Amino acid sequence: MRLAWAGVGCEDWGCLAPAVGVVVVLTLALLAGTVLALERVGVRPGWRVALTAAGVLVVLRLASEVLPSWTSQLVDAATTGLVFAGAGALAAFITEAGSPGRRRLVTALALMALLPVALATSVVRHGI
Repeated sequence: MRLAWAGVGCEDWGCLAPAVGVVVVLTLALLAGTVLALERVGVRPGWRVALTAAGVLVVLRLASEVLPSWTSQLVDAATTGLVFAGAGALAAFITEAGSPGRRRLVTALALMALLPVALATSVVRHGI
């Protein structure tokens, strides 16, 4: 995504629409590729797992805004890998038909509860 922003090369608001359009196209292409890869390895329905994983990633990304940033690229790469792996594992658990419905619901609600907790933490830490 950062390459898409850098590729547009303008600093004013006039190019916001093309820049966001490029990011949306890249996101949809990556999501479609993920669905195809999941279907290829036997994860079905791949679209549901891919969308769930994308949603979990968005929630985890928004919730991580309250965490301090790292100066080490190695730590940053490791935490990014852990977040992707965690999002995939949670998406697999939530979409697995064999796991108990109550546990899937509790997991999904706990993920959604991360957002208000992160917002409250940010407000307490930085004020409004």
